[in-house]
Amino acid sequence: MKLSEVKVGNKAIIEHIDIEEHMLLRLLDLGFINGTLVEVIQSSPSGNPRAYKVRNTIYAIRQSEAQCIEVSEVLDHE
Repeated sequence: MKLSEVKVGNKAIIEHIDIEEHMLLRLLDLGFINGTLVEVIQSSPSGNPRAYKVRNTIYAIRQSEAQCIEVSEVLDHE
């Protein structure tokens, strides 16, 4: 599934990023690395951008970028 499809409040693990090299480098610098846990924190009223928590830091990225990030959703069993 794509990061853009994960609902607010849910978490996912990054599996693969397929995006232009300059944007890939930027995302890697922000911590969007394969195997990293990402939590969807908030969505703007229009749905674009959305806020994601990565390694205890919150970043807002566009849906067009989030659609290029392949993830596997983490199901919490509390």
